[in-house]
Amino acid sequence: MKASTKRTTRLFFIYLVSILIAIATLFPIYWLFVVSARTKVEIFAGPKLFQTSFYAVNYIKPFLHDVFGKYLLNSLIIASGNTLLVVTFAVLSTYAFSRFKVPGSNNIFFWTITNRMAPPAVFIVPYFLIFTRLGLRDTRIGIILLYCIFNLPFAIWLLKGMMDAIPREMDEAAYIDGCTFWGVLTKVILPLARPGIMTTAILTWIFAWNEYLFASILTSVNARTITTGLASFVTVIGTNWGEMAAVSVVCLIPAVIFIGIAQRHIVAGLTFGAVKD
Repeated sequence: MKASTKRTTRLFFIYLVSILIAIATLFPIYWLFVVSARTKVEIFAGPKLFQTSFYAVNYIKPFLHDVFGKYLLNSLIIASGNTLLVVTFAVLSTYAFSRFKVPGSNNIFFWTITNRMAPPAVFIVPYFLIFTRLGLRDTRIGIILLYCIFNLPFAIWLLKGMMDAIPREMDEAAYIDGCTFWGVLTKVILPLARPGIMTTAILTWIFAWNEYLFASILTSVNARTITTGLASFVTVIGTNWGEMAAVSVVCLIPAVIFIGIAQRHIVAGLTFGAVKD
């Protein structure tokens, strides 16, 4: 009886702490939506936990009568393009590191992640000068390539362990069955490495979607992203809290959809039992 009571008490506190953490995590998002649904008068009238009306102008004006529709498109193109390039190159490079004897591979693998050790602000001036000279400043392709520089080493580091965990015997069995190099890579390696690839894609996409520092310096009009555009709501005459909150809510939607689609593919242990000793 005492053991049962102790177990019940422990579960109660575990659930209580979990609920409190969930509330602390989700409440800012809820409050963001509440603010986005209010008029300016309602926002400054005082705090009110529940919102009974919805002021759609906060959503319509920035995207239909302002430039935030273009900013949203820029963010989607840049984040998705960067993710596609990074995952493609990361899979090829980690497969090479894992399966072939590359001279100095350990040193190469180490030096690929060294640029993640320095603060990003250190690279602002050199990249600004380089991008200006090459004509890549304020272009989508320029930002995509810049994000690749920072995301690719991280993706290689993340996927290396997944590639090493796939038994070499599976490659050999596929070669015996007549598969080519690309056949082994696409029909054997990629399906087994899908959990790691999807995890890498999610983290890469989120980094590119949320990145602010480089996008604010290296873009101005044509390639400006929606995260940097949020700063335009803060002016010398005040802050447009309603429209800022509405744009922030819209910023969350693509990330939630992308993660919701990708997380179904993150399944651990796909290679368990694939090769018998």
